[in-house]
Amino acid sequence: MNSTFTKILRIILGLGLLFFGLSKLIHFNIMPTHIYTGEAAIFIDSLSDTGYILKVVGIFEMFIGLLLLINKWVPFALLLLAPITVNILLFHLFLDTPGLIAALVIVVLNVILIYKHWKVYRPLFL
Repeated sequence: MNSTFTKILRIILGLGLLFFGLSKLIHFNIMPTHIYTGEAAIFIDSLSDTGYILKVVGIFEMFIGLLLLINKWVPFALLLLAPITVNILLFHLFLDTPGLIAALVIVVLNVILIYKHWKVYRPLFL
């Protein structure tokens, strides 16, 4: 469960979540901004117009990223991340296909880490 491979994946996913969660709260000027078009732009604008949805998602991503980085409650963090991962994948699959590769990377990392911790989740399915 705590092989070097798993640690590397956990740290990569944790850093990515921390960075992208923080970017939802603080807009970095050093990052090139991805311009959404069409339905993706309408969707993101509507989420942004609520004033809280993207901030809440960013806070959850930062919280999950911190849990993964400090190796605390990792199975719980991965469980919290699962619905966010599904939404990221579906958004990029249906509305913003240029970002699909990044979404697939997040899905693959989350699935591998869930698989590595499957013993913890097994009682949920009995």
